[in-house]
Amino acid sequence: MPRQDSVQTNYARGVEAEERAAQYLEKQKYEIIVRRYKTKFGEVDIIARKGNVLCFVEVKMRQTIEEALESVTYRTRGRIEQSALYFISQHPEYLEYDMRFDVLTITKPFQITHLDNAWVAGA
Repeated sequence: MPRQDSVQTNYARGVEAEERAAQYLEKQKYEIIVRRYKTKFGEVDIIARKGNVLCFVEVKMRQTIEEALESVTYRTRGRIEQSALYFISQHPEYLEYDMRFDVLTITKPFQITHLDNAWVAGA
């Protein structure tokens, strides 16, 4: 079991990564709708909109891009997809929007890589 102080440090790093990701998306003209959207299925790090596209963004901070991408598992994708459907059910104003699943990786020293449409739902 990890020590309490290391858990808090990891949590703080995650919050910092999500903050940097949100800032990056805003600079790219995305509107941040919600951060850390929690459902009974799990959490979506960022839900953002650009034009008529609603993006469900998973943020991963790792040493390398490869490690970050490998950490977005089949189970992670399913959790995000279920949470996205739940979000749409709770916010019918977005029913007509296209949905997209993105991964935003952050590697040292805070290099950001944005993979838009990183996977197709149900695949």
